[in-house]
Amino acid sequence: MDQLFSKLRKYEIMIRKVANNHLQGEYQSLFKGSGLEFDDLRPYQYGDDVRTIEWKVSAKGHGTFVKTFREDKEQSVYFLLDISGSQDIGQLGNKKIDQGKLVAGVLTLAAVYEGSQIGLISYSDQQEKLILPAKGSKQGIKVIGGIFDHKNKSLKTDLNGMFTFALNLIKKRSIIIVISDFIDENYERSFRALAERHDLVAIQLTDPRESALPSLGIIPIYDKERGKTTWVNTVFGSFSKKISDTFTLERDHLKEICKKNQINYLAIDTTQDIVAPLIDLFKYRNKRMKRG
Repeated sequence: MDQLFSKLRKYEIMIRKVANNHLQGEYQSLFKGSGLEFDDLRPYQYGDDVRTIEWKVSAKGHGTFVKTFREDKEQSVYFLLDISGSQDIGQLGNKKIDQGKLVAGVLTLAAVYEGSQIGLISYSDQQEKLILPAKGSKQGIKVIGGIFDHKNKSLKTDLNGMFTFALNLIKKRSIIIVISDFIDENYERSFRALAERHDLVAIQLTDPRESALPSLGIIPIYDKERGKTTWVNTVFGSFSKKISDTFTLERDHLKEICKKNQINYLAIDTTQDIVAPLIDLFKYRNKRMKRG
């Protein structure tokens, strides 16, 4: 565990240094500005987020009003970590699940550094691990232990179940960081609902094998979630194209949902170092906070 913490800490310090150089010391922007409590009402102005409109008051006919908020000092950050079988793709030691856990661990340390409350929901097609939010280094150790030491009860996927569980559990507006490959169906409605109530960040984990299967002849492909092996002929160009097209369509679909619902989207490939993508996320959120 000491070696793991040393690795995570090294990444976290590296990201903080680079971010400070780019953002004039506003590294904490990933965890600031969205833990908000209702404060007052004011007339609608061009550019205001339509989700802040107070419809009941506006319907009385005296103009359109939006809710204003003040920052909640007890900022909560939840990590929603998909640990289903589809994450087990990639090179040994550098699979999607490894990248996801690494990202969650590094951001946990970053959140501890910024004084945020941190919570964890690990999910497959059921609740795997739940750690309710709290502050401090002991909580950071607890969350990191929950991320890296947990043994799965199931390998199946249910993203709708994960988002619905989070919706029912998390009542206070929080920053929610979803880490998943988003390989599932019928999760969109609960995903959008989560974005309406919370400040949502979607980190999609990918692997090159998902979009470009090499031509290896007839090979067995094992579906870890279903526990079944299927033999496929990878020589046919139509098969490879179908794999690539499906991957592209699904990723574009997720990006479009995120764009329409003001969800921060970030893709991280298993072949990438996590530092550069996370810096991009900090930059994007920093710009958004300044515009707000």
